[in-house]
Amino acid sequence: MQEAQNTKLVQDVYAAFGRGDIQTLLGHLDNAVVWRPIYGAGKQVPTSGEWAGRAAVAEFFRVLAEKQTFESFEPRDFISQGDKVVVLGHYVGGPKATTKRFASDWTMVFTVRDGKVVQFQEFCDSAAINAAWDGASH
Repeated sequence: MQEAQNTKLVQDVYAAFGRGDIQTLLGHLDNAVVWRPIYGAGKQVPTSGEWAGRAAVAEFFRVLAEKQTFESFEPRDFISQGDKVVVLGHYVGGPKATTKRFASDWTMVFTVRDGKVVQFQEFCDSAAINAAWDGASH
């Protein structure tokens, strides 16, 4: 039963992101959440690195909305075991400041405890994302 609840929570996170409802998304996160997007992203990618705490993740989403666009963002498969929910998907996007784009399949791993996301890690084609951001202004 816990795995089904964890999957629903993560699906709710994606639904909130899809609506642009970042406040609802943040409400699903633990205060001490650790957010690690785009494993392997370079410093030219403004959303790279580790974002610790709900306030930092709010800043991550502010920067994401300001600097990047997605033509598509598709979570496709949800796999839950224990406190982990693994999501497989695909996106196409790029910096708003340029016409460069990236396309990548991705894996996003959520760790859930006590009904909140406590950790997030994203794995994708970071080389394609880095290339799209090369030379883009921040």
